[in-house]
Parts: sequence; structure tokens; C-alpha cells
Amino acid sequence: MTQETMLNSVDASQLRSAFGQFTTGVTVVTTQGTDGNPYGAMVTAFAAVSLDPPLAQIILTRSSRAAKHLDGSSFAINILSADQLEVAKHFAGEPNDREPEWVLNGNVPVLVGNAATLECRAWNNYDGGDHIIVVGEVRSLTVGDADPLLFHEGSFHQIGERLGDGQDDSWFAGAKFFQPIVPQQH
Repeated sequence: MTQETMLNSVDASQLRSAFGQFTTGVTVVTTQGTDGNPYGAMVTAFAAVSLDPPLAQIILTRSSRAAKHLDGSSFAINILSADQLEVAKHFAGEPNDREPEWVLNGNVPVLVGNAATLECRAWNNYDGGDHIIVVGEVRSLTVGDADPLLFHEGSFHQIGERLGDGQDDSWFAGAKFFQPIVPQQH
């Protein structure tokens, strides 16, 4: 079996289920189109890339209207707060009767009420199959006091119980010892 055949034999529904086990924050990318109108789309994935230079990445489907406006444009990564469930639903394909509130910050539309907002200048775009990977250089940011909205197994959630004090950053350095499990012989 070739590597390509092995990759194509993965069941899409099982893959979606496996991906759904990773809890993530809910983010919407917003940008101003060449027509002067604001555009926004729910982001499939968001990640910090680098502190120096300050880079963040978003991944969204190529078919989204916002994707075609991101080529070389400035944009905002709106990290939604738990209070923005209706905004999340709006950008997930369940539009509300009322449009989400936003302000124009320079030439970038920014949603109102975010847990955090990263305003970015285009850095680079990459092919991601049926998605596009957009890396932006963070030019400014705002961090609010609200808890973020979460997404897990196809549903929206809120932050629950805190485990640990969150003050020890030594976990980032990695384990000093790794013990593989050795199969027992019978």
C-alpha cells in the first residue's frame, strides 16, 4: 500500500471526530474587501507562530468569501468571548436578524466584545488543501477580561474548572525522562 493510498483510506467522519477531540478557542477573521465592505469568516484553526517577529496563523476554507479578500490584506483575528455565542453562530452559518457589532480600526473591521483581538498585516499564505493557511504579523492587540468561547466535539462551551495554578511554565521545556511502554510477553 502506497503512502497516498494510506492517506486516502482515512474515513472523513472518523477524522472529523478525531479532530473534534481537540478543544479550541473560537476565532473569526475579519478584513476589509477591495470593494470597501467588511468580510468575516469563522476560522478553522488559529495558532501562535512566533514571538519575534510576532506572527499568528489562521486556517480557513478556500470557499469562504473572506478567504479571497485576505491575499495581502490586513486583517483582525477576533478571539470570541463566551458572551459572543450569537456572533459565533452568525459566522458559523446561522445568521442572526441583527448583524454583529463591529468598528473600523484603521482599515480593519474588528468585532465588538472579543476576549482578545490581534490586528495583523499579511505575512504569507500557504496551500492547505481545501483550506488556506494565512500567517499574519501582529501589529497591535487588545486583551479583554472576558473568558473565551470554546469549541469541542462540534459544540460551543465555556471554560470550566481550573486544574493547577498555571504558574509553572516548566512543562514547556519538555519532559526530562520518557518511559516507553514495553509490551508484556506472555
